[in-house]
Amino acid sequence: MKNKPLISVIVPIYKVESYLERCINSIIKQTYKNIEIILVDDGSPDKCPEICDQYAKKDKRILVIHKKNGGLSDARNAGLEVMNGEFVTFIDSDDYVEEDYVEYLYYLIKKYNAKMSICSYKAIYDSGAIITQENNKEYSLGCSKTLEKMLYQEDFNVSTWAKMYSSKLFDDIRFPKGKIFEDTLTTPRLVIKCENIAIGLISKYNYMIRCDSILTKEFNYQKLTLINAYNEIGEIVLKRYPKLKKAVTRSIVYANISTLRQIINCKPRIKEEKEILKSIRKNGIKVLFDKRANSRDKIAILLVYLGKNIFKHSWNLYCKKTGRIYG
Repeated sequence: MKNKPLISVIVPIYKVESYLERCINSIIKQTYKNIEIILVDDGSPDKCPEICDQYAKKDKRILVIHKKNGGLSDARNAGLEVMNGEFVTFIDSDDYVEEDYVEYLYYLIKKYNAKMSICSYKAIYDSGAIITQENNKEYSLGCSKTLEKMLYQEDFNVSTWAKMYSSKLFDDIRFPKGKIFEDTLTTPRLVIKCENIAIGLISKYNYMIRCDSILTKEFNYQKLTLINAYNEIGEIVLKRYPKLKKAVTRSIVYANISTLRQIINCKPRIKEEKEILKSIRKNGIKVLFDKRANSRDKIAILLVYLGKNIFKHSWNLYCKKTGRIYG
């Protein structure tokens, strides 16, 4: 692999033995061969540690880290501490990637002389529903425009996966330990360190949405931190780019709507529900008149204005018809 840099692939692993082999196989088969595969066993209590060790015996590119359970951020950080690649990408262990995933992201970085690249993805639900916004567009954007599109969720979002980064971007950045919306707090900070970002909208990443995943399992109060995460990153963005006020407002309203979807069916009622509804009603009018905001946001806002019960029944009906699990 002359003149092709080493690329690190970090895979945090916890309780995914039914999905892990598919994930690892998809990485081993990459058309870009000069990779190191860092499997971080985050104290998984199932057969995942054994599976990791078995694969390490078969492929010298695989490094296995066994550690005490510390959560997704801690596992990713453990991988960052030992990586040797000039570039790095993250793949969640219940997901899988196309055979040219690494090659495509690296191609984008080279073509646009960027420190970060983004590809599109397919969202695959347990029900069999598949959602993608794939097309053949390629382009690069400066930091401000990338953040704007990210906050509007146009073409891409804040997820850590489906992206490749110069390893140097992580010299002073780590994922926040103990927080479940670590991507929201980390990816925009990485974007801010880039002069331009390369984007290609072919789906190379397959994102599995499971009923028992962190985001879809039964509600717990940690999920309320999505709102805090968007508030925090919104403040950081506005300090640097005050003209992105509309995009930040849209993202905060989105976080409130997404959280409301999570709690609307909870019994007993979540006490924070009242404040969330108040926030949507207060800021929603700005989003309704924002041409960049998507129609789904606007419909949700209008339903909130019509009443909580109307929003609840409409959301439940939507999930039933589409096979979606969460917001």
